[in-house]
Amino acid sequence: MRSERVTFRNRRGIELSGILDLPEAGSPAHFAVFAHCFTCSKDFKLAVNVDRELVDRGIAVLRFDFTGLGQSGGDFSDTTFTTNAEDIASAADYLSNLYKPPKLLVGHSLGGAAALYAASSVRSSSAVATIATPSEPRHLKEYLGIDADAFASKERIELKVAGRSFAIGKEFVQDLERVNMAERIRDLGRALLVLHAPGDTVVGMDNADYIFEHAHHPKSFISLDGADHLLLDEADARYVGSLIAVWSLRYLSSRD
Repeated sequence: MRSERVTFRNRRGIELSGILDLPEAGSPAHFAVFAHCFTCSKDFKLAVNVDRELVDRGIAVLRFDFTGLGQSGGDFSDTTFTTNAEDIASAADYLSNLYKPPKLLVGHSLGGAAALYAASSVRSSSAVATIATPSEPRHLKEYLGIDADAFASKERIELKVAGRSFAIGKEFVQDLERVNMAERIRDLGRALLVLHAPGDTVVGMDNADYIFEHAHHPKSFISLDGADHLLLDEADARYVGSLIAVWSLRYLSSRD
């Protein structure tokens, strides 16, 4: 796999940083976009390992930092779940303009929910794969321990996530409440693969059940027995990447 650093502007004019993973030789048959988890980055090992398996099967992948994270511009405290979905659509626009329109969207955790939400805006997409994804973004409030009074007298609050401090804006929380994921899942109109570990202690298995039950066919569900939320074991991440690749090629090729 060879990787090229790229930059592109999102629909609000902010420059985002990405890495385009490509086959060592030859042209990729298809292109995909990978969306990372909440407060993670494009360089997270899970993304790299999943991408490697997709690239080995001829699918080039653009992984990028959401606004305000990693090497991307913008202020994280000004972002919302909806702006994350818009960033995915902007990444798809970049691929469409310079390479080929992406047919596959892959997302981990909150990035998976954002991929589901963004799919209707990426007209070229024919398949979506979610990894350890919450069924409703508002569940993030409970995980972060944000109560109703957190923003009573302020527009932003400081939170610690995985040992790092982040400023969260009031609009971020309000946006989580507005999002209607059930409707987006029902109207997805694309093949769906749901991957989730029964022992996930961050995003429970019931989230995967909800997503799968509300989606229409074609849809598939794979239980990642023994894996953790972040797929810290490289073998688990590579396994997930290989599953997504083999599953998706049926749907990517059918739209050629």
